Amino acid sequence: MTDHVAGRTALVTGAGSGLGRAISLALAARRARLILVGRRRGKLASVAKEVQLAGGSAREVACDISSPAEVEAAVGQLADEEISILVNNAGVAGPIAPLVNIGPDDWDDVFAVNVRGVYLMCRAFLPPMIKRGSGDIINLASVSGKRPLAGRTPYTASKMAVIGLTATLAHEVGEQGVNVNSLSPGPVRGPRMDRNFVLDAERRGISPDDAEEEFVSRAALHRLIEEDEVADAIIAMLHMPGLCGADIDLSAGMIAR
Repeated sequence: MTDHVAGRTALVTGAGSGLGRAISLALAARRARLILVGRRRGKLASVAKEVQLAGGSAREVACDISSPAEVEAAVGQLADEEISILVNNAGVAGPIAPLVNIGPDDWDDVFAVNVRGVYLMCRAFLPPMIKRGSGDIINLASVSGKRPLAGRTPYTASKMAVIGLTATLAHEVGEQGVNVNSLSPGPVRGPRMDRNFVLDAERRGISPDDAEEEFVSRAALHRLIEEDEVADAIIAMLHMPGLCGADIDLSAGMIAR
């Protein structure tokens, strides 16, 4: 089977931890050269070391993707790179509160990273792909953009926006050889979900294990998604050249109910 990853250069945002780290390591394992982008240089350096110890190649670029000036500076730093895979993974969870208690600044902070950041990165790194007539962009959305999630209006609205951006951009650049798709994971096992279960348990007077059990019972597979599953899905999407304008659900069936 043709390898659609080996030998290519992939830029991953939010690469210093969590899903960004897992995605970067999976791409490196398939012999892609990595450009690791994030706000914390120390975390990027740690992931770069992991990539290099595994025999891969990685370059770090500290950048706030919500800042046009910093994104433009990153383009300048990477002028010598032929980036043909862009994974827009960086995102923030935002406040947990009823909409009437969420201030405009908190709302804007979520959209600045989750939507504006995707727009700025696509705008910055699409032109060379269009010029070459090839490239892949995968935007990380969420099942939360497709189903109700009480108390999380900024986050869910931002992820629905990412899905809409993806579908429209795919139609703008598909004929020019660039595939644009989104991946919508369900809740992913990790420190963030562990904290949520503890907080939920404290609020309701139950154990964290019971809070988790009740939560995963909403999913058809009765479990959370693992970071490595998200990374594997990215690799699989890159090996589907006919995939364009799609949003892939990876939720263990969370959206099915």
